[in-house]
Amino acid sequence: MPPISAPAPILLFCKLLFINATPLLKTAVDRFADIAIVKQMRRGIVFYSNSGKTVFMRAIWSGAIGFGLVNIPVKLFSAVESSSLDLDMLDKRNHANIRFERINAETGKPVKWEDIVKGYKYKNNYVMLTEEDFEKASPEKSKVIGIDEFVKIEDIDSVFYDSFYYVEPSKGGERAYALLREALKESGKAAIGTFVLRAREHLCMIRPFENIIILMKLRFAEELRSTKDITVPAKTSVKPAELKMALSLIQQLTPKKFNIDKYKDKYTASLLKIIQAKAKGKPVAKPKLTVVHGKAKDIMSQLKASIGRTKKAS
Repeated sequence: MPPISAPAPILLFCKLLFINATPLLKTAVDRFADIAIVKQMRRGIVFYSNSGKTVFMRAIWSGAIGFGLVNIPVKLFSAVESSSLDLDMLDKRNHANIRFERINAETGKPVKWEDIVKGYKYKNNYVMLTEEDFEKASPEKSKVIGIDEFVKIEDIDSVFYDSFYYVEPSKGGERAYALLREALKESGKAAIGTFVLRAREHLCMIRPFENIIILMKLRFAEELRSTKDITVPAKTSVKPAELKMALSLIQQLTPKKFNIDKYKDKYTASLLKIIQAKAKGKPVAKPKLTVVHGKAKDIMSQLKASIGRTKKAS
């Protein structure tokens, strides 16, 4: 579900209203605001300011980090939010919203979320599984991120990186959290461990970032496909003069200090301009773009031209 945003005063009013509400009002709120802000607050979401809006962050996991004999109570929060536009699917005939429903394959009738269970087909019969069953499979990993070893961050190739999360200490874990954060900073190392999230075991790396700890989910080695079926040219096919010229171009395009903040999602901004123009009834011209594929024998001349253009730009 996408993050909910609204003016801060309204959110604070809703929060106070919900906290002080009678049981009858709480029941009414749950019934009529299934995806409402108040119910999100009930689930323990905190909110923060982002680009002038109040946005909710919900803890997606709570448990502890096992650091030797020390258990650090923590919560995980998704660290990434999409910058793409929220586009709706519409019926082109009348622009009505498309609605997706969960349909019973036998009766053809919609099924409510509370009536859906998970099952595994075993010998032509389904075995039903509950949340307790998932925890029973590995109770310690469902609640504890066990640290198995510490490694240098550069020892983990980025091809194994998956999504990552912000780690926040729960009540009573602040001191141990700070200790782990400072120890990781001082050692220049990251912790490697495993835990269970959403009925699946994950390999993870715990490392410091700015003034917090982040958890990076890692792919297991077995999840990476082999490269043997990918056809690539042999190393000997590269000419020394071409390699030297390519290295020169790389050097010219290497900044003294990399600044990732200069990279923005320009495509989304451009698409929004098109939407705004169409909303005003203005025509939108399609830019002409021609992709030219250079021939192999032209590589040297193309590299020289690239270096010359880079010098002029600088």
